[in-house]
Amino acid sequence: MVLLLTKYVSLFFRPIPFTLSIIKVPQSLFRPEGYDHREALFGVPPYGGAIAQSVYYADSDLCDPTVDTRKGYPIRNKDSTGKMEPWPSPFILMVDRGGCSFVQKVRNAQKAGAAGAIIADNTCLCSDKDCVSANGQAVCQPAEPIMADDGSGGDVSIPSFLMFKVDADQVKAELKANQMVQIEMQWALPSPDDRVEYDLWTTPSDPVSKDFQKNFKSVAQALGSHAYFTPHMYIYDGIKSNCQGFDGENMCFNLCTNNGRYCATDPDNDLDHGISGADVVKESLRRICIWKHYGETDGVGSEWWDYVAQFLERCDNPDFFANEDCAKDCYKHAKIKEDVIERCMKDSGGLEKDTPNTFLDLEMQAQVSRGVVILPTAFVNTIALRGGLTTATVFTGICNGYLDGTEPKICTECQGCPDFEGCIGSGKCHGGKGGGGVSKNAFMGSILLLSCVFGAVAFWHYRKTREEMREQVRGILAEYMPLEGDDGHVGSPMDFARRGGTENLMMS
Repeated sequence: MVLLLTKYVSLFFRPIPFTLSIIKVPQSLFRPEGYDHREALFGVPPYGGAIAQSVYYADSDLCDPTVDTRKGYPIRNKDSTGKMEPWPSPFILMVDRGGCSFVQKVRNAQKAGAAGAIIADNTCLCSDKDCVSANGQAVCQPAEPIMADDGSGGDVSIPSFLMFKVDADQVKAELKANQMVQIEMQWALPSPDDRVEYDLWTTPSDPVSKDFQKNFKSVAQALGSHAYFTPHMYIYDGIKSNCQGFDGENMCFNLCTNNGRYCATDPDNDLDHGISGADVVKESLRRICIWKHYGETDGVGSEWWDYVAQFLERCDNPDFFANEDCAKDCYKHAKIKEDVIERCMKDSGGLEKDTPNTFLDLEMQAQVSRGVVILPTAFVNTIALRGGLTTATVFTGICNGYLDGTEPKICTECQGCPDFEGCIGSGKCHGGKGGGGVSKNAFMGSILLLSCVFGAVAFWHYRKTREEMREQVRGILAEYMPLEGDDGHVGSPMDFARRGGTENLMMS
């Protein structure tokens, strides 16, 4: 039997910029300012919640999909087969960096039953001189690593962090000494005030965000002045991508506008047919202008949502994507003034010749400063939401971004409601909360109905049984001789039975 030391190390994680990881025990590792980390750009964090579990060190890079859950540290007791017991669920798994992608490691940790994963960095940052000197490493990494999605992370549902080498080594040392380490991973969104700001980064040709853009208008309206929305269009910098030649010539042809300044990928990967990158850039500028005139003031932008929904319904195909008449038809149905938007697109710098466009330049600057690397991405109070881009997910993220006690009624009423769409429309949850449960009124009504049904059945059974018993008594009495009553009257047993048996059968 292996004896584990009852020495616990607790780490607390919160998201950037409100991030904190504190080791409380042993005292020698305690830091008031906490420990730094970086969050993965894949997985589904429980925004507004936390994961607090014991951590186990896999002592492996976890690149092999066949994970041996009986290895690693701290050492556990042996089972009846003589092998070390597997990691007891639930747990957080610490894994060494290197050998394969971050996504592959976390996916394998998920398959092994982990509730979360911590990737232990194996190389010092060049800026961390203490780490470099202590480890004697000849090679260091000049920039912080990014736990990016390799394109296959859609099936990863557990959250994960990367912990820098200088800190991860100390945690691994505790685990290898058979001392339990407890980690708490928190995702408390920044809540500065009673208004949440949320952004969406996408492109007009992005297929993933289409359903969200079709359905979120009612939520934006329900949130009203309690939330401020800003849509952003992702534009590629053609100059940095060498799409503009030294003489100002457009080297990327129909992928770019403004002689190669502003570019977008070809949605159908056919440069000769269908939708071009330049078409996507033009539609991006159009939507930016619509927001400037119909959404920037109130942060709701009902007309913007209407236009996008109309475009997706009428123009989102190779035949009509770049058709001006189709765009004008969308203006009409969304009640947008065509001349205002066309003038906005032209005054911002247009899309012709080698001239800069103010709005497109601002979008490129914003995507660099925000660090947008995945499309589509939604931000709530500057924090990127991970997981599927759905109406309910973004709504939950927004509601968790309010200062305590300042949440709008729509959040307290509809968050967790099984009939989410109906709740947003009426402002009241009629289906009850709790993952498909029923409301209190429905529950009490059901109990009352069942009570009435069982009562009626019991009464019917009582009456039926009583009548059957009377029939049996009548049959028995009919077999006996006539009886004489107190008045000397002689009657038949059937007469006695019909009178309900009120006369004494036994005379004293």
